[in-house]
Amino acid sequence: MGKLTKAIVLGMLVAAAVPPVVYWGMDYAYAAVNGTAVRSVSDMTQRLAGAMNNRRESVAFTYEGKTSRLKSQIQTALDQAMSNDPYLNYIVNGYSFSYRTGSRSAVVSVRLSYRESLQQTAYVNERVKAVLNKIINPGMTGDEKVKAIHDWVVLNLKYDTTYTKYTAYEGLKSGSAVCQGYSLLTYKLLKGAGIPNKIVEGTAWQGGSGQAHAWNLVQLNGRWYHLDTTWDDPTPDRAGAVSTDYYLRTDRQMRRDHTWTRAYPAAAVEYSRTLGELASLKGAKQAAYQKLRKELRYDLYEESGIVDDAAELTALAGQARKAGEASLLFRYDGSESRLVSDLQSLYEKGFKNLSYKASSFEDTGDLKVDLYWH
Repeated sequence: MGKLTKAIVLGMLVAAAVPPVVYWGMDYAYAAVNGTAVRSVSDMTQRLAGAMNNRRESVAFTYEGKTSRLKSQIQTALDQAMSNDPYLNYIVNGYSFSYRTGSRSAVVSVRLSYRESLQQTAYVNERVKAVLNKIINPGMTGDEKVKAIHDWVVLNLKYDTTYTKYTAYEGLKSGSAVCQGYSLLTYKLLKGAGIPNKIVEGTAWQGGSGQAHAWNLVQLNGRWYHLDTTWDDPTPDRAGAVSTDYYLRTDRQMRRDHTWTRAYPAAAVEYSRTLGELASLKGAKQAAYQKLRKELRYDLYEESGIVDDAAELTALAGQARKAGEASLLFRYDGSESRLVSDLQSLYEKGFKNLSYKASSFEDTGDLKVDLYWH
């Protein structure tokens, strides 16, 4: 998590307040700025977007037309220039603007600051291309691409506990970033792979306290899903560890500990259901969907595999150990106190140094248990 840019730090937006209007007179206004005058919010948006894309720190232009609503028009143009490009929206660190009017024109001056330079963004683009060439293979489905990108981000970034690294550039260069850096890099990689996605602003909740947070909203097979690469990366970082607890989730699933106030496309269908539908279809990609379903452990949704007593747990753990595994993920029907009691049976079978992590499994009343031994 961590503080987001100006979109969330409201004080930064307040700093963009416009000074009182000063009358310059028409002749002075026309002479103040060279170049074609703008006559609409659309014109202003285009001029500002061009400046931002080139990382210009100042831009000035003459506006021709009624100036009674100019302050709100400039603000709208700034908002549109940034929102039209989700990546750019978080690269602009702050802005301020002022204007001076004549009777039918105004000279507008805008100052901008950035978290990422033009050269740094170029570096991000080059690295994104190189990463995609490495992890995306010809013929991959969109579902496979999203999983590959999710895993790469989680494995190659760690959370910045200094709360100073906000950009994809800083994430790639140092291997560390806060949630904004995670979501920006994920956005770039998904976009580069042809996967439509957005960046979601909201709040993440832990222990009753909330913190500003950002994650991605991904479109696959015509449906939208939440994807939080930050929260799928264990903290402190564990080499090789990738969680999928926040992988392609619905609004309902995400709202357990994430909230947002802006309007985003609805994520209504569980991905486990979508992937199950795809895996059941005959065709060249059926095996790929079935493999992905197995990797995501969507077998936990099948009631036939639920563990509900010590005998079943012992048999399942024995099979895993025989296969050379040192851990087991399973769905348990019972309380955590009963789970602890059932785990005692494993000591009798020679299991040592047992440890586990249990969490609620969706809305089933069951537990999802990660069990480890040596």
